[in-house]
Amino acid sequence: MEKLFSLLKQNYDEMVGIRRHLHQNPELSFEEVETPKYIAAYHERLGHEVRTGVGGRGVVATLRGSKPGKTVALRADFDALPIQEENEVPYKSKIDGVMHACGHDGHTATLLVLAKVLNQMREELEGTIVFIHQHAEELAPGGAIAMVEDGCLDGVDVIFGTHLWATSPVGEIGYRTGPTLAAADRFHITVKGKGGHGAQPHLTKDSVVIASQLVVNLQQIVSRRVDPLDSAVISIGSFEAKNAFNVIADTVELTGTVRTFREEVRTKVESEIKRVTKGTCLAADAEFSYQFIRGYPPMVNHKEETEFVAKLAPAVPGVTETLEMQPQMGGEDFAYYLEKVPGTFFISGAKIAAREETFPHHHPKFDIDEKGLLIAANVLGASTLTYLKNGGVRIPDKEKAGLV
Repeated sequence: MEKLFSLLKQNYDEMVGIRRHLHQNPELSFEEVETPKYIAAYHERLGHEVRTGVGGRGVVATLRGSKPGKTVALRADFDALPIQEENEVPYKSKIDGVMHACGHDGHTATLLVLAKVLNQMREELEGTIVFIHQHAEELAPGGAIAMVEDGCLDGVDVIFGTHLWATSPVGEIGYRTGPTLAAADRFHITVKGKGGHGAQPHLTKDSVVIASQLVVNLQQIVSRRVDPLDSAVISIGSFEAKNAFNVIADTVELTGTVRTFREEVRTKVESEIKRVTKGTCLAADAEFSYQFIRGYPPMVNHKEETEFVAKLAPAVPGVTETLEMQPQMGGEDFAYYLEKVPGTFFISGAKIAAREETFPHHHPKFDIDEKGLLIAANVLGASTLTYLKNGGVRIPDKEKAGLV
């Protein structure tokens, strides 16, 4: 294991270089062209078996060890977001309106260099490692489900993944068994009233007033229709009624998101939004249309695999704290992999301590401390080699105090 850590440390500068190259050249979900080419070429130079166009734009590379054994999959996503970067850094995005504002550039750099190091240890490997480079994590239906349908998990025994977390200190590893990230759904509502002159509201059916009342009414679903012991979020992200200052709009477009952990709650919220919308519009003699689009399911980590990583992490170089994290209402299509094979998805701290203010994911000033990449690679690598060596998640007593 010391060899793994030493090689990763030696290749840290390359890891940073890859991350910065990708950061400067981001590509949006389902529009990735050059990034998958870059990833595939890197693995081809290492001599790995490479499949491109997996599930659309994904890349899957396979490293077979010199000895038979289990198969471990490791996943990194590589798409960016439609955000204009506001950081003034040497590696600032060169693409107007597109930015790696969630750390996927770091995920990819981590996995590529880890693949290089594991390749150098091929003669010691007892089994197979599958590197899943996934497109389109940021936009439902996402790339994971299509890659699974295209066979990226065929023959895989376990899958591990991590997310660089800009609001957690470098060295912190967060884990959780069971529901960890929420189902991420979205909805669209159109309120159809009757427009008219702003000076004659009595002759209209004011869609802005109706939609405003609807926004307020929708908030009562969580507070009054969902069991307080369950978790749910309903948020309106867009409210559009473009018009002149003295014109009452015919229609208003609302879009929003729903986050839940349990399928029963998810289904209930979906039906309740329609019921409340119908009631609000009926009271105002207005019409409406409603569309609920199911996104990623809840991400549920498997118990044994999560405990396996949690036991290993404290002895990994760079890890200063390993803690059980609280569930997060963010969504992740890593959930689809965990529906098919055992595995776990953990958080790797990457907060920039020197910054006066920490900016969250999906913010124009989002950035990460690149030291977090090396720690993430160490934990992923240690989990992979230990799993292959022991033929599963069992950790012999002699290894519990440290990695041997």
